[in-house]
Amino acid sequence: MREVTEVQVLGNPAARGGTGDVERVVDEIRAGGRRAALLRADSAEASAAAARDAVAAGHDRLVVVGGDGLVRIAVDAVAESGIALGIVPQGTGNDFARALGLLDGELDDHVRRALAAPVPVDAMQTNHGWVASVATVGFSGDVTDRANGLRWPRGQQRYTVATVLQLPRLRTIHARITVDGTTHDADTTMLSVGNTAYFGGGMRICPDAEPADGLLHAVVIGDVGRGTFLRVFPRVFRGGHVKHPDVATYRGRAVVVEAADADGPAVEMWADGDLLGPLPVTCEVVPSALRVAGARI
Repeated sequence: MREVTEVQVLGNPAARGGTGDVERVVDEIRAGGRRAALLRADSAEASAAAARDAVAAGHDRLVVVGGDGLVRIAVDAVAESGIALGIVPQGTGNDFARALGLLDGELDDHVRRALAAPVPVDAMQTNHGWVASVATVGFSGDVTDRANGLRWPRGQQRYTVATVLQLPRLRTIHARITVDGTTHDADTTMLSVGNTAYFGGGMRICPDAEPADGLLHAVVIGDVGRGTFLRVFPRVFRGGHVKHPDVATYRGRAVVVEAADADGPAVEMWADGDLLGPLPVTCEVVPSALRVAGARI
């Protein structure tokens, strides 16, 4: 691996109450004899612009200090560019970091891995941009929307609270899912397309998905009532939900999700903890689109 000498650090001002950890990351990188610049951004748009500029300038490495939303912004910039991505997980879910074995240890361990040799990792390309982990629609998207509006609690518990609050509003979406050219009807309460296994702060929604297998994994929970959903959904923490007869699983290189009710209200898909865009959504795996520092897969 070519020695990393110049690092751009993209921080999330909202992470853990401020930029303190971001600045600590910059200090640790500089203490190791490398040049490091802090890219300050106070919005998603500003973060995206900063990430694109860093990639266009050809810097050695872009290090993200934040959660899945900021990681996806960085992935949108670095995918297929050859620029290595380092991740210092500081978010609520940290699902992409979890899938790549980047959660262990303290801040100095995270910084060390963010400067380590990069490993090829797949990414999901959609008509709304790149996705690192999972794109989802239905109950999971509704829960993510609600969780993003909660200030307490932190971490995975925020998704647990949002799940309980959202369950009375469980709805069925009439959709179609096409996997490598084969179309399936999908009256669904929750549909997810995964490049990795995790979403929602550690839930194994696509338990067999691997970040370097060259495939997308789709999981569809059918048109079930609240009682059945309440029995099935808790199994998502260990991936056991896929064994239920009302859950269908598919895998392939390309997945298209469409709303069956063309004249109905817009159905939004979420990805990596943020709004991705309305259906239809076309997803395609791009093998080795990313080079992620220190990934253990």
